[in-house]
Amino acid sequence: MSYLEYNVKTVPTGLKKVLYLNWPVVVLLAAVCSVGFLMLYSVAGGTLSTWAEPQMKRFALGLAVMFAIAMVPIWFWRNMAGLAYGISLLLLLYVEFFGSVGMGAQRWINLGFMRLQPSELMKITLVMILAAYYDWLDIKKVSRPLYVAIPVVLILVPTALVLRQPDLGTSVLLLVGGATVMFLAGVSWWYFGAVLAMVGGLIFAVFHFRGTPYQLLKDYQYRRIDTFLDPSSDPLGAGYHITQSKIALGSGGWTGRGFMQGTQSRLNFLPEKHTDFIFTTLAEEFGFVGGMTLLALYTLILLFCVASALSNRDRFSSLLTLGIATTFFLFFAVNMSMVMGLAPVVGVPLPLVSYGGSAMLVLLAAFGLVQSAHVHRPR
Repeated sequence: MSYLEYNVKTVPTGLKKVLYLNWPVVVLLAAVCSVGFLMLYSVAGGTLSTWAEPQMKRFALGLAVMFAIAMVPIWFWRNMAGLAYGISLLLLLYVEFFGSVGMGAQRWINLGFMRLQPSELMKITLVMILAAYYDWLDIKKVSRPLYVAIPVVLILVPTALVLRQPDLGTSVLLLVGGATVMFLAGVSWWYFGAVLAMVGGLIFAVFHFRGTPYQLLKDYQYRRIDTFLDPSSDPLGAGYHITQSKIALGSGGWTGRGFMQGTQSRLNFLPEKHTDFIFTTLAEEFGFVGGMTLLALYTLILLFCVASALSNRDRFSSLLTLGIATTFFLFFAVNMSMVMGLAPVVGVPLPLVSYGGSAMLVLLAAFGLVQSAHVHRPR
């Protein structure tokens, strides 16, 4: 039954909306962000103004955005899903021709006060449009070929644009996040089996066509795969990042070297220590205990989101919440796997901890949608 079919008296108003917020999630998000502030202060050598202070300002802005989005009825965001997806797609097209270039990739739009990364926005708007699509679609039609093809196109178009930037990590997140929403909506297992077979063929093609005019990945992406398989093959080149990351992780031990005592980050052995590899700084300074504490905070956020989704009788709200929770999970799972050498280095930041404006603002806005679904669920 659609949300609009419920009696309007079930919708909270005024102060009740604030009381109905999923406050444990708000507290947990603030706790994770505080870990980020602490680590950014540390890697800057005890200076707030370098990275921690700008990140705090973004968090304050993001928190205000999250609360504002949460106060708006969820049916409004369902109706806006198509427009949000369309704007994200246009921004990706703009980046393709006029985007700012950094570290060999064309991924950003320079707004002056910050650089916007449209691919971050697409991770959330893609979940929105898919949730709205399956809320509209009759449950009996979800596995029919025509109705499966539509969301596949919605997923593949932005994925192709992001892959051209090039940004392999975000492309994978878009594919897996979109496929997860399709799976949760009830699409037949047979389609996913076929996709897995195609992925196997694609992996074969990636290696088979390497070094030919038809190779499917960039040279630096192949080097990342080589480094993942054997980091010692180029310890001072492509394998430098992951080698130093493992040294930092191992030197932390159970309880770490102490706050601001990490040698790998303090002596600048660890590249990208304030962005993609910030987890290794945490593990070096606070050890296994610190790393597991952050992982526990992430897990609790996921559990509260899943509990909210399962208790929500509105199909759009449930799919949206689960889709955003999955995207959030993929963020930290891929990043942690990457810095531990369990996955290739693909440039995925640690959510709410790594330094970055677009990622934090978009993620907090996404949790605003989760809160809106929670606040306005039928009671």
